[in-house]
Amino acid sequence: MDHLKKDSPTNNGEANKKRHKEQPKSSSKSVLPETSEKIRTSAWITLAILGCTLLVTFYGETMLLPAIRDIIGDFHISYSTSSWILTAYLISGAVMTPIAGKLSDIYGRKKMVLIIFIIYIIGICAGGLSSNITFLVIARVIQGIGISMFPIAFGIIRDQLPRDKLAVGVGIFSSMFAAGSVVGLAVGGSIINNFGWHATFLSIVPVAIILWLVINRFIRDNKAESETPISLGQPPSTKYSQKQPKATKSASSIDLKGAIALAVTIASFLLALTYIGNSNNLNSSSTQITVVSLGLLSMGSLTLFVIIEKRAASPLIELSLMAHKVLLPANIVILIFGITMFMVYQTIPILVRSPQPLGFGGDAVATAMVQLPFMIVILVFAPSSGFIVSKIGNLKPTVAGTIIMTIGFFSLFIFHSTEITVAINLAIVAAGISLIQVGAFNITMEYTPLKFSGVSLGMSVVLFLIGSSIGPAIAGIYMQTHQELAKGVTTGSFPSPISYNLIFLTAALISAISITLVIILRRRITQSQSTLKLEMEESNMKQNARRDEAGKYD
Repeated sequence: MDHLKKDSPTNNGEANKKRHKEQPKSSSKSVLPETSEKIRTSAWITLAILGCTLLVTFYGETMLLPAIRDIIGDFHISYSTSSWILTAYLISGAVMTPIAGKLSDIYGRKKMVLIIFIIYIIGICAGGLSSNITFLVIARVIQGIGISMFPIAFGIIRDQLPRDKLAVGVGIFSSMFAAGSVVGLAVGGSIINNFGWHATFLSIVPVAIILWLVINRFIRDNKAESETPISLGQPPSTKYSQKQPKATKSASSIDLKGAIALAVTIASFLLALTYIGNSNNLNSSSTQITVVSLGLLSMGSLTLFVIIEKRAASPLIELSLMAHKVLLPANIVILIFGITMFMVYQTIPILVRSPQPLGFGGDAVATAMVQLPFMIVILVFAPSSGFIVSKIGNLKPTVAGTIIMTIGFFSLFIFHSTEITVAINLAIVAAGISLIQVGAFNITMEYTPLKFSGVSLGMSVVLFLIGSSIGPAIAGIYMQTHQELAKGVTTGSFPSPISYNLIFLTAALISAISITLVIILRRRITQSQSTLKLEMEESNMKQNARRDEAGKYD
């Protein structure tokens, strides 16, 4: 395999060993440890500060989850429409992530993180002042732009961490998502019960402002350093070397046409799903015309997006990377865990807060307590899975993660009649997700061409966000189309037990697909490594032959 010849992990290790042997002893003792220590210290400080941006953001997101049922009642919206509370946020993030990444290459990463963080603060202020669903969805779109700072922030971290610490950095950075979720759930239920769901937005504002000041003061903008690529793997094939002028000459271009086409594709597809969920009569001609029109719009804009990306000087998604035999299954696994995770986020608050016997009849605090084990397990596993990956590689944890996640969802499908069983099964799912999250993202980084490392990371994040936006829509359709009247409640109908069965079964079946994908992934990576080993042995034989030939003349 060409993509593993020159800059593969194995060859990098051999090259490093040679360089260390060739280093004068005096320089290795006096210079290298000091420089290495400075890099480690600054990297960990940067990791801690930027990790807090992730913590604060997901603190705000999970604080809102227990309030979904309240928002449905306050704004008199359907369960299918309520999915846009999460979906609008995620679509915005999916579209803006590659654009923000390109802008960070032009204007600097630190500057873009600060600008995006200001936009995020504006969004949470608007969310706290929302008086109808339209205003809230617009506020969520503004908030969603904040997601685009995470790949940029991780890019800053990635540039400072040595390669052997990258998996640990991914784990710790990802654990901030869980830490923010734990804090959000622990505090959110109480805030909602005492002050209402609007206060969940406004409580974040002062913390976010303080964090913005800390980033502005302490984070260094290493734009010049970040232009030196980190060895994450050689191009998957020789065709990438032919495309290199395209990547360099277009460093300052932004694919706005592609961004618009992607936004129209996702939004029209999800609008079609929402319309199906909200419609009382799918056999009516008007409903069918609307759904078919939205479906055609989605397919047409997707076709246009592909055409634009093929012609773009600096595409949002590098289609040639998507076709790579290792990156394709790894990215689909990332897409799948995004779908399943946010199906849970949309479903559990409504299940807990629906009246008995259709739900558990709990309040916002009860909702937080049921989801808390899920977040705690991710908090514990995310950093530890980073250490696991650094020790045994990316593949084994990813395989184990898909199996554990699938077992958890099938168990959730069978056992979800009490709050305790739901909490336990969510903890099992979280363990699998944590392993997948670190392992799959690391695989994409390791097997990505050097000059496409930033594009590949952004592409993986976009696919995760697309999956995350689809998940709530699927759950919303099931809950809207399968409803019953609750005994003793006259204020409307609620999702029936059938809807929850369908949601959890769908999540389990989708998760099972990921097991097949990682089996394929394992076979392809093994083949690549076998080819690499043969090529290295052949190279060593040629070198030995040349030495023997030279020895004859000596």
